[in-house]
Amino acid sequence: QVQLAESGGGLVQAGGSLRLSCAASGRTSSLYAMAWFRQAPGKEREVVAYITWNAATYYGDSVKGRFTVSRDNAKNMAYLQMNSLKPEDTAVYYCAARYGAAAITANPYDYWGQGTQVTVSS
Repeated sequence: QVQLAESGGGLVQAGGSLRLSCAASGRTSSLYAMAWFRQAPGKEREVVAYITWNAATYYGDSVKGRFTVSRDNAKNMAYLQMNSLKPEDTAVYYCAARYGAAAITANPYDYWGQGTQVTVSS
């Protein structure tokens, strides 16, 4: 089993930055894909970004050029650096992980954190 815990959310003004962290514990070896999803009220959960064990990355169209995903395999950590934040980035952000190939939909991911709220004011 794997446990994930996000931190770093909060309230920020438009144009500001936040860095989210995801700490993985448990059977973390060979966790191939770690991803960030977000869900705003009344909307579907959507992929923000993912990063594979060997650092291949993917970004959703709405965050390209503004967000950067990274991971530290030695520390079992994943990060999401969010710059130039917009009010439409407001959502609960979730860290997710799986042993298999990375995916841009939520269903394939086996492990989820509890989520951290990000609120961007205009």
